[in-house]
Amino acid sequence: MVSTAAQNFPIDDDNNGEEENEQVDGRGTWKHAAFHVATTIATPAAYAPLPFAVASLGWPLGVSSLVGGTIATWYSSLLIASLWRWNGKKQTTYRHLAKSIYGSWGYWSIAFFQQVASLGNNIAIHIAAGSSLKAVYKYYHPDGALTLQHFIIFFGAFELLLSQLPDIHSLRWVNALCTFSTVGFAGTAIGITIYNGKKIDRSSIRHSLQGSTSSKVFKAFNALGAIAFSFGDAMLPEIQSTVREPAKKNMYKGVSAAYGLIVLTYWQLAFSGYWAFGSGVEPYIVANLTTPGWTTVMANIFAVVQISGCFQIYCRPTYAYFEERFLCTKPEKKIALQNYLVRFAFSLVYMSIITLVASAVPFFGDFVAICGAIGFTPLDFVFPILAHLKAGRKPRTCHLLVLLLNIAIATWFSIVAVLGCIGAVRFIVEDIKTYRFFHDM
Repeated sequence: MVSTAAQNFPIDDDNNGEEENEQVDGRGTWKHAAFHVATTIATPAAYAPLPFAVASLGWPLGVSSLVGGTIATWYSSLLIASLWRWNGKKQTTYRHLAKSIYGSWGYWSIAFFQQVASLGNNIAIHIAAGSSLKAVYKYYHPDGALTLQHFIIFFGAFELLLSQLPDIHSLRWVNALCTFSTVGFAGTAIGITIYNGKKIDRSSIRHSLQGSTSSKVFKAFNALGAIAFSFGDAMLPEIQSTVREPAKKNMYKGVSAAYGLIVLTYWQLAFSGYWAFGSGVEPYIVANLTTPGWTTVMANIFAVVQISGCFQIYCRPTYAYFEERFLCTKPEKKIALQNYLVRFAFSLVYMSIITLVASAVPFFGDFVAICGAIGFTPLDFVFPILAHLKAGRKPRTCHLLVLLLNIAIATWFSIVAVLGCIGAVRFIVEDIKTYRFFHDM
């Protein structure tokens, strides 16, 4: 069943309208869509910082921000899904959807935000994957000489191999494994967090906001950016293009199933992590987990597996941009080999840049916040509302109430984007003063 909220959006016949500019119909089911959406959103790199974000805001504001962010992004995702064929043409990418509504400036604006979100996300999760691999290594080799940078390079080489798969649909079984790893990581991390929390002397744990007034303010700004990052999904139209007809109904189901998983994982880890470690919780909560050691290893392995699929989803818009311009579509063997070499060349350049930046500036929490503020907030909270209003798609009931809600969401998250960016930039500047480039975090 499609959720009640989804039914409030117009679901016109997906077979009506013009057929020009069409691509091959998607083959994926709503379950595949759920795997893709869950993989892009519910990553360990996304929800492992949530206890730190809640700690930076305190219980009342932290809980309300997390719950509000969950509901707002689920609602915005349904809005984007409802615009699948709003003008009679399939909108198979975020960029082309924006162009169909706002013209060329919409295309380039969304292309910019999507690239910021994709690059920032992949830098952040690349750092997280390297950190998890290093943690596993240190468990078995406490005196080992390998550094965080070595593991960032290892992960980059593996992602370069996965980048040779042709499209998002070819990743469906990878992302199915990643979704199960999401559940495995969340369940393991929540269990160890509660276990560690009970072992700690509870009288030593403080849940009050720490630091000076200015420090509290900037930490709160940074936390808002981190929460926005945790719901980042700049790929919804690209994912919807892989789904079979009726694409809208299947996407509604997939999105709602993915958000059900998010509620079961995000909230529990965020709240249990803040309860267990209080204001001393780390930006990447796995760093707080110590015993039993084998479960910490298991959580880190789950994290790496999940991140490997998420990374691929987010590098695809960049690859698609170059493929549209440099790959030949003629079905000849010579051309196919040439296309493969071109794809390998630009994926190698992309992976080299991401790996270099992640190795040089491994400040995970700061990248999470700035990526959420500049990249994901416009794409996940602001643009879906504005696009839906501009396209003239109005819910069938309670028009005025929903209109006011849409305006409130767009306005509030525009403010969050600015505040989150300010907080993130401030902490990056502070970290650069404290750590050197290529620091082994």
